[in-house]
Amino acid sequence: PARSTPTTPFLGLQPDDPDTTSPAPGPTGWGPGHGDAPPPRPSPSKEHAMNATRGPAAQRHVPVLRDRIVELLAPAAARPGAVLVDATLGMGGHSEALLTACPNARVVGIDRDTEALALAGERLAAFGDRFTTVHAVYDDIAHLLVDLDVPQVDGILFDLGVSSLQLDEADRGFAYAQDAPLDMRMDQQSGLTAAEVVNTYAAADLARILRDYGEERFAGRIASAIVREREEEPFTTSGRLVDLLRDAVPAASQRTGGHPAKRTFQALRIEVNGELAVWERALPAAIEALGVGGRIAVLSYHSLEDRITKRALVAGATSRTPKGMPVELPEHAAYLRLLTRGAEEADAAEVAENPRSASVRLRAAERITTTKGSTR
Repeated sequence: PARSTPTTPFLGLQPDDPDTTSPAPGPTGWGPGHGDAPPPRPSPSKEHAMNATRGPAAQRHVPVLRDRIVELLAPAAARPGAVLVDATLGMGGHSEALLTACPNARVVGIDRDTEALALAGERLAAFGDRFTTVHAVYDDIAHLLVDLDVPQVDGILFDLGVSSLQLDEADRGFAYAQDAPLDMRMDQQSGLTAAEVVNTYAAADLARILRDYGEERFAGRIASAIVREREEEPFTTSGRLVDLLRDAVPAASQRTGGHPAKRTFQALRIEVNGELAVWERALPAAIEALGVGGRIAVLSYHSLEDRITKRALVAGATSRTPKGMPVELPEHAAYLRLLTRGAEEADAAEVAENPRSASVRLRAAERITTTKGSTR
């Protein structure tokens, strides 16, 4: 992706700044391109009107494990001038809680979704120059921190996957319960759409992404059905695809395995947004950006994301000293300390209040020394 620029100055965001909800251009996307260029996003004035119609962020968003995230990250943000990064800003619920609980800290909020940036900017404008938004994909974290003249950070949060904003808005195409254009782009300014994937990928490639990203048992059958159907007419809406999936997935599996579209929609979303590849790049860069004593917290919602997270954090918390070595060399020492025992889940009370927390897995770690012998 192209280098990103902050949508507001790091020390200059004011509640009355007319540019607080007008994100600058960001990354240009990645992966194979198919078909025509995506339609332009609404102008800032239209986007503001759309946000007002749909309601303010605070009324539409319940952040998952909010109090636990504050408990984990706040100790690292006690010093004056501490910098926290909310790498998946969304509608700003976690950032609001951190800014409130950590009066000495500033927060950089990153998101690829321009509507999310506008909503969060409005929600958090009262915090003034303690909050900055950046239109970017979070794997560009190293570059954007250089652009902001931030050599290291004290805490980083990742709340992975699709956001409440994206699920709740039918015109985005993320939710299989509503008929909508097959889009699924988190950044609607760039990249291929789900319709382009469904209508142009070979059957073998469709089966691969359904199997690898959706863990779909019937990937081959679904891919063949999609190819047959699109020869009659290209797919343009989610409703037609859902109808196909109801026919393609055996009834017995639907009775025990949940909605027949769940895995396919997850796989398409991951493919469209390059989510796993982005996460594999972003996590090491985020760990490297932490100063000693800095903390990272990750909320994952499916096993593929959580597997990457677990592997990286456990590796960082494990000494690489060869067996039989009498002394541990600095470059072999563990550079992380795990803050969670395994992956934490939401308790029954939170799931009852916020059903979207049911599948969450939380892992966190603290940086205890420079990474891999670095002298930074």
